[in-house]
Amino acid sequence: MTIALIAHDSKKELMVQFCTAYCRILSQHKLVATGTTGKMIAEATGLQVQRFLAGIQGGDQQIASRIACNEIDLLLFFRDPINAKPSEPNEMTLLRLCDVHNIPMATNIATAEVLIHGLERGDLDWRDIVHPQNS
Repeated sequence: MTIALIAHDSKKELMVQFCTAYCRILSQHKLVATGTTGKMIAEATGLQVQRFLAGIQGGDQQIASRIACNEIDLLLFFRDPINAKPSEPNEMTLLRLCDVHNIPMATNIATAEVLIHGLERGDLDWRDIVHPQNS
């Protein structure tokens, strides 16, 4: 599976902690991320992460385009709904595209944990049917 990782500035450390805790599961999948988030995850965990541009430079839009082309199987987007800055990723575009293309997504750590455990159990294997190029 291809898993996209995005985090608002105030949630980047939480994303790193999440990836550290679930490193074993995540290491079995292809990871992509916006620039700064990907760099922090890779440095802290040793996971291989394909990094796009930083969110402010359009990295979230690069991920959105891959969602639209059915190249992402799961989105973990730790967002700050209270203190988000205008320059941070546009969550509405990402959320809408995930809904349109039936991409499972989490916008907080509680939902991310449910999805990561489901991924480990095989609950998301149906993505191989709609996205066979990952098989």
